[in-house]
Amino acid sequence: MIAATKGTCLKRQRNRRLGILGGTFNPPHTGHLILAQSAMESCDIERVLFIPCFVPPHKRVQGLASPEHRLAMVRLAVEGDHRFEASDMEIRRGGVSYAIETVRAIREQYRGMEPCFIIGADSLRELHQWKAIEELLPICRFITFARPGFKIPDAARLELGPVWGQRVLDDVVGGRQVEIASSDIRHRVAEGLSIRYLVPDAVDIYIAEHHLYTR
Repeated sequence: MIAATKGTCLKRQRNRRLGILGGTFNPPHTGHLILAQSAMESCDIERVLFIPCFVPPHKRVQGLASPEHRLAMVRLAVEGDHRFEASDMEIRRGGVSYAIETVRAIREQYRGMEPCFIIGADSLRELHQWKAIEELLPICRFITFARPGFKIPDAARLELGPVWGQRVLDDVVGGRQVEIASSDIRHRVAEGLSIRYLVPDAVDIYIAEHHLYTR
């Protein structure tokens, strides 16, 4: 765990900032919530949208719960924190969930707010593979959270071009992180082990009541 630090993202602030935290959330866990809070503290983000995807674009997930279950769990996870909001926009849209389509919709729905995609350092190397990344970079900031022991590549290795590569690196920040993986949580459930403290209590209860991730 490393302490939150404020990077250069504060220096270029103009608009109110809206954080975007996307993923499968299969299931959502405490690490997701800590990451969102770290983004708010580090980059002066006003609120964070948690957006479970309908179909993930870059990977297949074993034991993927239905979109309805994953959305319900995200809603339970963020319940009670007015800074966090669960969004069903990708689930309503259906099909493969691409960030470019989500950001376009957010810019229409949340006018006057600057969208900021929150990603981990492990996603940084794959950013050049995202659909229409050349269109996405000018309309959305990327806030990347460094991970202890993970070496951040230089701008040339990001394959985003020298200008955008450096801008993305300017928004790499440190933040409190907890090494929790959804895959490990699913494995523990399948083995009959406790997931207490790894997920919010309401999510733990939901998983048990709906018999998710059992063998």
